[in-house]
Amino acid sequence: MGIKIAIVEDNITFLKQIEKLIKKDDKFTLIGTATTGEEAVKLIERGGPELVLLDLSLPDIQGTEVIRRIREKKIKCNFLILTVFEEENSVLSAVRVGAAGYLLKGTPYRKIKEALLEIHAGGSVIQPNLARTLLNIFMEQERLKTEVKPLSKREKEILNYIAKGLSNKEVAEVLGLSSTTVRTHLEHIYEKLNVTNRVEAVTEGIRQGLIDV
Repeated sequence: MGIKIAIVEDNITFLKQIEKLIKKDDKFTLIGTATTGEEAVKLIERGGPELVLLDLSLPDIQGTEVIRRIREKKIKCNFLILTVFEEENSVLSAVRVGAAGYLLKGTPYRKIKEALLEIHAGGSVIQPNLARTLLNIFMEQERLKTEVKPLSKREKEILNYIAKGLSNKEVAEVLGLSSTTVRTHLEHIYEKLNVTNRVEAVTEGIRQGLIDV
């Protein structure tokens, strides 16, 4: 019996092509296919594949969410992402949550097979012509993180009140400030947290542990 594999792909034509090749290959045993993320989670839970060929752009939930759910359930399997150039950010997210590698759609089956065997052996696979783009995205995101400036005591106070749902006017009344001053502090908060609105500011504040929840 070959390595147990599942295929998750919503493009039926591509799915049938790769399914046919996998079925003909005695290195693998196809345990099933899925065309949506929800189907994929159920298939992986039920079938216990060792490897999953996963499309990121699914009609219900993203492939990244599929990986996250499977990791949360402590199910052991490895994911190889099949992607297109337009999905660099999604690929980066998938790698961060546990994908073992990624290839561009259109990669010859021989290369896909090599990648699957490499991942099954404990390795990882990176498509060279995507790697530099992803590295640049990662470095830019890390640069933005390192450039985040610490909030002042007053700015933290205001951010916490905003998180509780208070308006600028209400925050001003509580702190004995003018609405204009509160608005100015908010602009500084947005700049320091690298966000553009109150919702993003609160979300980032929670992530950084700046807000009492």
